[in-house]
Amino acid sequence: MGTIAFAVTGASKAIAHKADIFGIIVLATVVGVGGGVTRDVIFGRFPTAFSDPIYVSLTVLVGVVMFFLFRRLQKQMNVWLVFDAVGLGVFSILGASIAYQVVGLEFLPMLFGGMITAIGGGILRDVFVREIPIVFVKEVYAIASIIGIVVFYAILSSGVDIQIASILGIVVGTGIRLLAMKFNWNLPKVRELD
Repeated sequence: MGTIAFAVTGASKAIAHKADIFGIIVLATVVGVGGGVTRDVIFGRFPTAFSDPIYVSLTVLVGVVMFFLFRRLQKQMNVWLVFDAVGLGVFSILGASIAYQVVGLEFLPMLFGGMITAIGGGILRDVFVREIPIVFVKEVYAIASIIGIVVFYAILSSGVDIQIASILGIVVGTGIRLLAMKFNWNLPKVRELD
């Protein structure tokens, strides 16, 4: 569901920029699997998205469906934003878990692995359409990922089972993102001079 939700946001951005069906499929795929592919390459693993065709197949399918049904699905975008929040929580902990498998209980690699998995595709999406990545200018998104990963790391460090640590990290990361959406939380910015 996380891959699908991320792909929907990529396809929506492409449609907003008046892309053709190929552009819609490409952006759906970039957002759906881009973070995981980047993570795997950095950690010296063959990308899961290339070894298991289900992920790219899903993103292509999402691109095609969005091309034909965008006007109908546009009314349900809030549902996809909830899935996107869940995807953020899941992908954050998935990436941190993979880093943990590769390098052990090391905070910075786990933080980087989790964040690049969760927000890497969205950053690539925005760069492709020549926008400043949204995670740099508004919304509590990356911070939700970071806090979920910190919780996962802290609980794992205390000797708790990885499955329990994963669930708690996902719940915290997803919960913070949902609260940020509900209450329109944004990080502070530097005030411009008058």
